[in-house]
Amino acid sequence: MRAGPITIIVALLLILGAVAMFAYQGLTLPGAPMPTDGWIALTLGVVFSLIVGIGLMVLLFYSSRRGYDEPSHFTPEDPRD
Repeated sequence: MRAGPITIIVALLLILGAVAMFAYQGLTLPGAPMPTDGWIALTLGVVFSLIVGIGLMVLLFYSSRRGYDEPSHFTPEDPRD
């Protein structure tokens, strides 16, 4: 392997390690539990994100099935008109 891919792999592994360490510390440190308002906000955020994601996928499949994704076809005008 050349130096470029190795550098990218090492950088990504370092980022993964930092994220794992941050997550471990966040889950193991003592602290106050999340308040009810936080749970409500989290639930609404997840539900809204799912609605938007599912809606966009429905529109994607709908437009693909109806042929809206096909390229436009140029038809030259009839010179007799």
